[in-house]
Amino acid sequence: MASRTSTLKFFSLLISSFAIVQMAMAGDPDIISDFLLPANGTVDANFFTYTGFRVLVGGGPPTAFKVLKATLAEFPALDGQSVSYAVLEFPSGTTNPPHTHPRSAELLFLIDGTLEVGFIDTKNNLFTQTLQAGDLFVFPKGLVHFQYNADAENPALAVSAFGSANAGTVSLPNTLFTTGIDDNVLAISFKTDVATIQKLKAGLAPKP
Repeated sequence: MASRTSTLKFFSLLISSFAIVQMAMAGDPDIISDFLLPANGTVDANFFTYTGFRVLVGGGPPTAFKVLKATLAEFPALDGQSVSYAVLEFPSGTTNPPHTHPRSAELLFLIDGTLEVGFIDTKNNLFTQTLQAGDLFVFPKGLVHFQYNADAENPALAVSAFGSANAGTVSLPNTLFTTGIDDNVLAISFKTDVATIQKLKAGLAPKP
């Protein structure tokens, strides 16, 4: 497996190529100025620079699934620019659980390793693919999708681009089982019993 340092060299190419794609996929309202000023009304080059991904350079593989984001929340200069990024790190055998992005499609570029990916359309058709390093896969806007590193030995590293500075993420497990929906509603919906629903909720509860 290539070293993390060498694989990160792909990022410069990704930044330029994904930027072109995002112009076509942009989902945020257009702005009528070059950029949006921060609250203090002054900017310099630092405002347009995000350093949060430096932790990836020279770092070892994570022990759990991890997402590093560059969205409006982390990088205010993205406001009005209709673009954001996420770096996804998958140790062996880990998954990014089923979720949606309500405000953008997702274009995933697999830098290292392999991933099982898929999405479900509004007719309940499942589309799956096994990605190799160098592959891209698009998850259409708003559709439920997932990623899974089925490799028992090697981690995987991917970068996702979004056509919104704030694509949003709705995690199905968290939304269904950690938001206080009545146990009976979930039991009837999933054709199971309340005890099973309570076990699922307990498994997703924050650990002390």
